[in-house]
Amino acid sequence: METILLSLILAIGLAILYFQIKNRPKQEENVGEKIKDELNSIKTSFSDSFGNMSRDIAKDMTSALTKVDEKVLNFNQQIQAINESQNSFSRILAGVKQYGGLSEFSLAGILEDLLPATQYIANAKMKPDETRDHVEFAVKLQNDVMCPIDSHWPIEKYKAVDEAFQEKDKEALARARHDLALAFKTKSKNVNQKYINPPLTTDFAIVYVPTEGLYAELSSYRDPKTKELLLEELRKKYKVTIAGPNTLCAIIQAYHLGFQTLKIQKNATQIHDDLKTISNRFIKHFDNIIVLRKKLEEAIKVTEDFGRDARSIKNVLESIKNRDENEDNDDDPDPKAPMSSFGTVEKREVS
Repeated sequence: METILLSLILAIGLAILYFQIKNRPKQEENVGEKIKDELNSIKTSFSDSFGNMSRDIAKDMTSALTKVDEKVLNFNQQIQAINESQNSFSRILAGVKQYGGLSEFSLAGILEDLLPATQYIANAKMKPDETRDHVEFAVKLQNDVMCPIDSHWPIEKYKAVDEAFQEKDKEALARARHDLALAFKTKSKNVNQKYINPPLTTDFAIVYVPTEGLYAELSSYRDPKTKELLLEELRKKYKVTIAGPNTLCAIIQAYHLGFQTLKIQKNATQIHDDLKTISNRFIKHFDNIIVLRKKLEEAIKVTEDFGRDARSIKNVLESIKNRDENEDNDDDPDPKAPMSSFGTVEKREVS
C-alpha cells in the first residue's frame, strides 16, 4: 500500500514538473514582452522628457544669449562713449586756449570759493597806458592795490616730461624738464613786463599751475649749472611766485584773513573816533550845564530881588492905604469916643 502511495505521489510530482517545464518558455516569453514594453515606454517617456528638456534648454539659452547680446551691446556703447570722452579730453588738453582755458576755470573756481565777488576782478588791465593786455584775475588788497594772478599750463611740455619718466629715458627727461622750466621762465618774464605796475599793483605777481604734479615738478627743478631752484630764480629775477592749487588756497586764505583784520581795525578806529567825539560832546554838554546853572542862579537872584521889591512896593502901598484910612478917621471923629482913645490913636500915628 505504501508502495502504491509513493508511486502515485511520484507520478503526480513528475506530472507537475512536466507541466512546469512545458509552460516555462511561454512565461519567459511573456516576461520578455513585458520588459520590452516597459523599455519602450521608458524610451518614449525619456524621449518626451528629453524633448521637453531640450526645448526648455533651447528657450533658456536663447533668452540668456539675447540678454548677453544686449549687455555686450551696452558695454560696447559705453566703451565707445568713454573713447569719445577721452578723445574730447585729449583735444581739450592739446588745445587749452581753444576751449577757453581749463586752468583759468580752475583758478576762477578757487577765487570764487575763497573770496567775495567784490574782492577780485576778472580780466583786469594792470597797465592801461602801456599795454592792452589783461591779466586773468587781480585780487584787491589794502588801499585798492591789485595783486595780479595769471595761470599757465604748457600741457605738451609736461606730457613730454611724464612720457620720458615712464620710459626711463634720462636724456629725454632732462631735455623735457629743461623745456618745461624754460616755458615758465618765458611766462614769468611776460607777466613781469605786462602786469606788475607799482603802486597800482603789488611788486610781485602769482602764476597759477592747475595740478599739484606740475607744481611738484617745478618746485623740485634746479638749474643744471647754477643749481638754483627754479622757483627761487623766478621770484628773484621776475618777482613771480608759482602756486599750485593748495599753495594758492593758502595764499588766498591769508589774504582773506588780512582783509578781515583790516576791516576789524578800520571798524575799531571808527568806533574809537566816535567815542572820542561823543566824549568831547559830553564835555561841552557839561560846560553848558554849568553855564545854564549860573544863568539859573542869576535868574533866581533877579527873581528874589524882584520879590523883595514887590514886597517893598506892597508895603508902601499898604502904608499909603492905611494913612488914607487914618486921615478919613481924623476928619470924622466919633463923638462918643473917649479922649484917651483918640490920644492913643494920635500917638500911634505919630509913631
